[in-house]
Amino acid sequence: MAKDLLLEIGLEEVPARFVRGAINQLQDKMVKWLADSRIGHQAVEVFATPRRLAVIVHGLEEKQADVNEQVKGPSRKIALDDQGNWSKAALGFARSQGVEPEQFFFQELAGVEYVYANKSSVGTETASVLSEGLTNLITSMSFPKNMRWGNYELKFVRPIKWMIALFGQDIIPLELAGVKSGNVTRGHRFLGGETVVNTPSEYKERLREQHVIADVAEREALIVSQIKQLAEEQSWEIAIKEDLLEEVLFLVEYPSVLFGKFDPSFLNIPQEVLITSMREHQRYFPVLNAEGQLQPFFVTVRNGDRTSIEQVAKGNEKVLRARLSDAKFFYQEDQKLAIADALAKLENIVYHEELGTVADKVRRIRDTADRIASKLSVDADTAAFVSRAADICKFDLVTQMVYEFPELQGIMGEDYALKAGESQTVAQAINEHYQPRFAGDQAPGSLTGAIVSLADKIDTIVGCFSIGIIPTGSQDPYALRRQAAGIVQIILAQGLNLKLEELFEAALAVHQARGMKRSEEEVRKELGEFFALRVKNVLSEQNVRYDVVDAVMASGYDDLRLTVERATLIQALAAGQERAEFKLTVDAFNRVSNLASKATTRSVNPALFAENAEGVLHEAWKTAHPAVVQSFADGDVAAALAQLSALKEPITGYFDGVMVMAKEDDVRENRLATLALIADDIAGIADFAKLVW
Repeated sequence: MAKDLLLEIGLEEVPARFVRGAINQLQDKMVKWLADSRIGHQAVEVFATPRRLAVIVHGLEEKQADVNEQVKGPSRKIALDDQGNWSKAALGFARSQGVEPEQFFFQELAGVEYVYANKSSVGTETASVLSEGLTNLITSMSFPKNMRWGNYELKFVRPIKWMIALFGQDIIPLELAGVKSGNVTRGHRFLGGETVVNTPSEYKERLREQHVIADVAEREALIVSQIKQLAEEQSWEIAIKEDLLEEVLFLVEYPSVLFGKFDPSFLNIPQEVLITSMREHQRYFPVLNAEGQLQPFFVTVRNGDRTSIEQVAKGNEKVLRARLSDAKFFYQEDQKLAIADALAKLENIVYHEELGTVADKVRRIRDTADRIASKLSVDADTAAFVSRAADICKFDLVTQMVYEFPELQGIMGEDYALKAGESQTVAQAINEHYQPRFAGDQAPGSLTGAIVSLADKIDTIVGCFSIGIIPTGSQDPYALRRQAAGIVQIILAQGLNLKLEELFEAALAVHQARGMKRSEEEVRKELGEFFALRVKNVLSEQNVRYDVVDAVMASGYDDLRLTVERATLIQALAAGQERAEFKLTVDAFNRVSNLASKATTRSVNPALFAENAEGVLHEAWKTAHPAVVQSFADGDVAAALAQLSALKEPITGYFDGVMVMAKEDDVRENRLATLALIADDIAGIADFAKLVW
C-alpha cells in the first residue's frame, strides 16, 4: 500500500532570490534519490514561502523494488589467472556485487567473453531508508550563499528552526543542527501559530488555517488577481514586472494587495527614476494611465491580512516620500554638473587595469564610431551627431542618480543631455547606445544610436580579446556573448550595409594604434570564431534547420543580412512545394562541387573542348556569372540562386556527355576548371552538400 511523504524544512527568512532555485533543487534531488533507491511513487509537489521549503511525494511505495539483473564483470582473460583460478579482479567484482564466485558464468559480448553474475536483492521497507536518505538529501543541497550557526558544522541557506518528516502518519526521525523532526509546523509569524500536521494530505490546509499559502502557484495567482481587481476598480494600468512579481511572491506568506499615493509634485522627475526607486527600493508596482504615464499612486503587497490596511498604506507612503525626496535631490544636484566636468571625472575611473580608464574607453568608442560612420558613408550631419554622442555617451556614470541606480545609465544621460542643450538626436543616442541591454530587448531605433552602440560593444569585445579575456564554458564575466549578440541584432535590425570584418577592422585599428598585448591576426581569428556561434544562435532562434544553418555558414557569415536571407531562402525551398525540383538542382550543384575540388586552375581554354556539352555549359556559365555577381552586389540572393539554378540542365547534359576525368592531362584540367568556376559561384550561396534530405 502506498503512502504520501512530507518533508518540510522550516527556516529563518530566506532571501527571495534564492527560493525558486531551492525548491527546484529539492524536487530534483528527491526524484533522483527515489529513483536511485528503487522506490516507486506518483507526483512530486514542492512548496515554499520565505520561511519554509517543502516537498510532498504522493503514492510512495512502502517497499523498495526487488532487483534481479545480470551484471557484467571483467573479461575472461582478466578474470582468470594462468592456473585457471579466479583473479583478484574477479574476486573484487564478486565483493562489489555481493555475490559468490560460484555464481559466475561467461557470456560473449562483441566477440569477447566476459564474466557475468545474476544479482538478486530483495527490496527493504521504505520506512527503513527514509531517515538516512532524507538527511543526506537536505545536507547535499547547495545555495549561492550558505550560513553556519551556533557550533554546528552544517551549512545551509539560513538556520533551520523546525522540520516535519512524515510517511503517512508516521514521523520519520531526523536530526540536523540540534533540530529534531516532528509533525508540527509554524504558521504566519504574526497571524498564525504552531499546528499539527497529521498526514501529508492535510499540509496545505493546516497552513492555510494559520495564514500561510504554501502553494507557490496559488499564492502568485492570488497576488495577480488582487492587483487586477484593484486596477479594474480604480481604472488604472498597474505594471506587473515579472522579476518584481517573482521577488514579492517569495517575500510574503499571506498576500494582501493595497495601494497608496505620493505627492504629484514628484512627477516632475522623469518617471523612469520614480519607477526604479519604487521597484528597486520598496518593491512597489507603479500605477500608469492608459497612455502609459505614471500616476501619483503605488501598489504593494502586505504579508498579512487586511486588518488596519489603511495604516499600513500610510506607513508605506511615509517611507516612499523619503525615497522620492532623495531621488529629487539627486536629480536637482546632477543638473548642476556640466557635461565637460563630468567627462573630466571619467579620467579617474579605472575601466580595466590593462585597458585604461573609462575616459580612455570613451576615446576609443569615438574613434571606432567615426570609422564605422565612414564605412557606412553617412551624411555630414549624422557623422557629427555620431562623434558628439560618442564623446559624451558615458558622462552620466558620474552622476549621483546613476550611482544610486546603475540601471538608469543612459536614461539619465539622455535627460541631462537635453537639459544641457544637446540635440535630441545626440541625447537619444546616449540612451540607445546601451541597447539591447538584455536578451529580448530592442535594438537602437536611430542610426546614430546604432553606430555608437556598435562602437561601444565591439570595443569591449576586442579590448577583452586583446588581453586574453575570452569566454570559456559558462564563464563570461564581462558579458561578451551578450555584447556580440547585441551587435548582430543591431546590424540586422537597422539593415546596415556593414560586414563583420569591417567592424573588426575598425576596432582593431583603434586598439592597435594604442598598443595591443596580443597579435592582431590572432585576435581577428578568435573574433571570427566567437561571432560564428552568435550568428548560428540567431539563425536557430529564427527556426532555421540545423543543416541549413551549417550549409549557409560554410559559405561565410561576414555579411549578416545576406546570411539570414540565404538561410531563409534555402529553408523555404527545401521545405516548400518546389522541394523535389530544388533537390534535383542541389544534386547537380553537389556533383559540380565534388569534382571541382580536384581543380588546380580556373583558366578555361575553349580550344580544348572535345564535346558539344562542354561549350554549352561554359557559355551558359559566362551568361549567368555576371548576373550572379550583380545579384550578390544588390543583395538579391533569390536572383543569384535563380541564375545558378538555370544551369541545372547544362550541368546534367555535361555529365551525361562528358568524361570529366579524361586521360589527357590538359583536357582533364580544362574540364575541372570549368566546373570550378561554377562551383565558386555556388559556394557564394551555401555548401549544399550539408543539406539533409
